[in-house]
Amino acid sequence: MNNKVLRTLEFDKIKQRLAEYAASSLGREQAEQLSPSVSFEEVVRLQEETDEAMKVLRVKGHVPLDGIFNVRPQVKRAQIGGMLNGLEFVQIASTIHAGRLLKQFIADLVEEEEELPILSEKAEHLPVLTALEHQIKHTVDEHGGVLDSASDVLRHIRQQLRTNESRIRGKLESLIRGKNAQKMLSDAIITIRNDRYVIPVKQEYRGHYGGIVHDQSSSGQTLFIEPESIVQMNNQIRELKLKEQTEIERIFTSLTAEVAENGEDVRYLTVLLGEFDFMFTKAKFGRSFKGSKPIVNNQGYVQLNKARHPLLPVDEAVANDVEIGKDYTTILITGPNTGGKTVALKTVGLITLMAQAGLPIPALDGSETAVFGSVFADIGDEQSIEQSLSTFSSHMVNIIDILKGVDEQSLVLFDELGAGTDPQEGAALAMAILDDVHNRGARVIATTHYPELKAYGYNREGVINASVEFDVETLSPTYRLLIGVPGRSNAFEISSRLGLNQTIIEQARQLIGADTNEVDQMIASLEQARKRAEEEEQEARELLKHAEQLHKDLQKQMQTYYAREEELNEKARQKAEEIVEKAKSEAEQIIRDLRTMRLEKQADVKEHELIEAKRRLSEAAPEGKKAPKKKAAPSKRALRPGDEVKVLSFGQKGTLLEKAGDHEWNVQIGILKMKVDESNLEWIKSEKKAEAKPLATVRGKDYHVSLELDLRGERYEEAIARVEKYIDDALLAGYPRVSIIHGKGTGALRKGVQDYLKSHRAVKRTRPGEAGEGGLGVTVVELQ
Repeated sequence: MNNKVLRTLEFDKIKQRLAEYAASSLGREQAEQLSPSVSFEEVVRLQEETDEAMKVLRVKGHVPLDGIFNVRPQVKRAQIGGMLNGLEFVQIASTIHAGRLLKQFIADLVEEEEELPILSEKAEHLPVLTALEHQIKHTVDEHGGVLDSASDVLRHIRQQLRTNESRIRGKLESLIRGKNAQKMLSDAIITIRNDRYVIPVKQEYRGHYGGIVHDQSSSGQTLFIEPESIVQMNNQIRELKLKEQTEIERIFTSLTAEVAENGEDVRYLTVLLGEFDFMFTKAKFGRSFKGSKPIVNNQGYVQLNKARHPLLPVDEAVANDVEIGKDYTTILITGPNTGGKTVALKTVGLITLMAQAGLPIPALDGSETAVFGSVFADIGDEQSIEQSLSTFSSHMVNIIDILKGVDEQSLVLFDELGAGTDPQEGAALAMAILDDVHNRGARVIATTHYPELKAYGYNREGVINASVEFDVETLSPTYRLLIGVPGRSNAFEISSRLGLNQTIIEQARQLIGADTNEVDQMIASLEQARKRAEEEEQEARELLKHAEQLHKDLQKQMQTYYAREEELNEKARQKAEEIVEKAKSEAEQIIRDLRTMRLEKQADVKEHELIEAKRRLSEAAPEGKKAPKKKAAPSKRALRPGDEVKVLSFGQKGTLLEKAGDHEWNVQIGILKMKVDESNLEWIKSEKKAEAKPLATVRGKDYHVSLELDLRGERYEEAIARVEKYIDDALLAGYPRVSIIHGKGTGALRKGVQDYLKSHRAVKRTRPGEAGEGGLGVTVVELQ
C-alpha cells in the first residue's frame, strides 16, 4: 500500500491511537508497524482474530496481559555467553508467568463453551517453562536482589556477615555510650564510609580512639574514624563480601546458562505473547469507539451502515450509509465547500484501510468492505513550493501517477477533481478523468463543486450523484451524505435568510440560465421527497418495532394463559376427586349400615340393589382431563415439516413449519408462530392419508399459492403489502423458492422490493432472474 496514501488518509493517526491500548512494548511495536494487507485470505484471518479478542472482552471484560516484556535481547545475550543481571531475570520470569496465566485463561474460556478456535490454537502453542520460572524466583526477588535461598554457600556467607556486623555494631555501641563519648563524639551514631563501619569523632579527640580516618566533614571539625578495636572485624566483613559477590556471579552464570538452554522456547513465548497483546490491542481499540467486525469480500463491494469518521469523537461524528460496487461503481458528491464532502471521502478510504489491516470499523454490524489491491487518493491542497507547482499542477501530477496504476481492483478517491483552473475546462477535464477511471472498472468516489457535473450521474450507467445535506434554516451543513441527490449551492436561499433584498435575489435568478433553475428545482423536489420518505420509513420502523413487541407480549400472555388454565383445571379436578371420594366413603358407610340392618332386622333390601347403587356412585365420579406428563415419550418416528404435533406445555395442537435449531422447531399454533423445544412436542398420527403429506404439498394445494407474484403496474405501497402477504403464504405452503415479477421500468419498484426482501427475516437470499427467467425484471427469492 502506498505510504503517501496512508498519510493522506491519516492512517498514521489510527496507528498512534491503536498503540495507546498495547499492554507491552511488543504490542506497541506491532501497532506502529501495522500496514493494510491486500490478501483476501489474510484480511479474513486478521478480522477473525480481532473478533475473537473482542468476544473475550465482551465476556470477561479484561485479559491477563500484565508483566509481559520483550526479553529477546536478554535471551540472545545469554546464548552468546553474556551474563544477565537480576532485573533481567525478573523480566524473564514475569514473561513466563504471564504466558502461563494467559494459557490457563484461554483454557478456562474454552471449558465454558466459548468458541475461540484461533486463540485456543495459539494458546496451545505457548511454551510452559514453570521450572525456569521457579528457579529464577527462588534466586532473585522482585527487585532483582539475590535471595539467601539461591545457594547454601550464599546463605552461610550471609549468616557470617550478619554475625560479624552484629559484633561490630555491639562494639561501636559500647564506644558511643561511654562516659566521655558525649564530649568526644560529634554525634552518637554509627555510620559507614568506604564500606567500613566508623564513628564521628571531634577533631581534637582523634587520637583517643586510634584506628583509621576514612573521611571528614566539610568544616573539618568532625573525622569519621574506624576505631582500632574493629579494624580486624571490618577486614573480615570485607573478605566475606568479596566471597558473597563471587558466589552471586557464580549463581548468575549458572542461571544465565539455564536461560540460554531454554532460549528458543523463551523467544517463541515472547513472540506469541506479542501476537496476543496485539490482537487484544486491536480489540480494545475497537471497543473504544464501539467498532464492529465487517463482512469482507473480494468483489469490490462496499456497504457501510451508519459509518463514522474514526478520528472524530463518537458523540460528534455524523453517521452515514454508503454503498458502492453493485448497482453503481462511481459516486460523484457535488455541492458547496465546507459541507463535509471531504470528510465523507476520507471516511470511506480510512475505514477501508482499517478493515484491510484487521481492525474493527466504526460502523454498525452487517457492514461490508472489499479487499482492494490498491487505494489511491488525491485529497487536500497539494501546492508544492519546492517544485514551483500550482495547486492545479500538483494535483495533476498526482492524478497522472494514479492513472498509471488504476485497475478493477482499485479504490480511487478524488477530492475537488478539476479544481484550481478555468471552471469550464476543469469540469470537462474532471468528466474525462472520471470516464477513464470508471471504464477501467475501479471503484471511484469523487467530490466537486462544478455545477456542470451534476448531470454526470444521469448520463452514465454505473454512476450515481450524491451530496452533503445543508440546512437552510440554520445556515449550516448537517454533514449527512445523501446518495442519489446532487448538491446545490443554496446561494439564493442563504442570501434571503441573511436579509438580502428580495428584488436583487429575483434579478439574480433571471440572470442564470433556465436549465440551471430547472435543475435546482428538481434537486429541491428530490430533497423534499427524500425527507418525506425518511419520515415514513422511521414511522414504519417504529410501527414494526411496536408490532414485534406486541407479538412477544401476546406470546408471553398466551403461555401464561395456558399455564393458568391448566393449573385451574388441575385444581378443579383435584377438588372434584376429593368430593367424590368423600361421597363414595359416605355411600360405602351407608351400604354397610343397610346390610347390617338387613341382617339384624330382616329389612327388605336386595343385594343386587346395593351393588347397582354402588355402581351408579362410581359412574357419577368426574373423569377430568389428565395432566400432561412432564416429559414426552419418544416419538415413533422423527419429526418432519408439515407434521401435526401437540405442544405439551400448552395442550394445543399445531403444525411444524421448519427446524429452528438443533432441538427447536418453528410451530404454527392458530395465528401464532413460535419456537418450541423438541422435547415439548408430541407427534400426532394422522388418520387421513392426505394429512401425512409434507406441508408444502398440502398447503400449496389447499391455499392455491402461485410460485410467482406479478407486481407490474402496482404502486409502491400496494406492491410491498402484496409482497409481505405473498411471502407469508409461500412460507405456509412450504415453498423453498419463489419469483417476484416487478418489471424493469425505472428500477424504483425493483429496488424497493429488493430492499424490503433484504430485511425480511424469512428470506435467505435473493438474486436477479437469469435470461430464461425474466432477467432484471424478476427477482428470485430463496426462503428459509
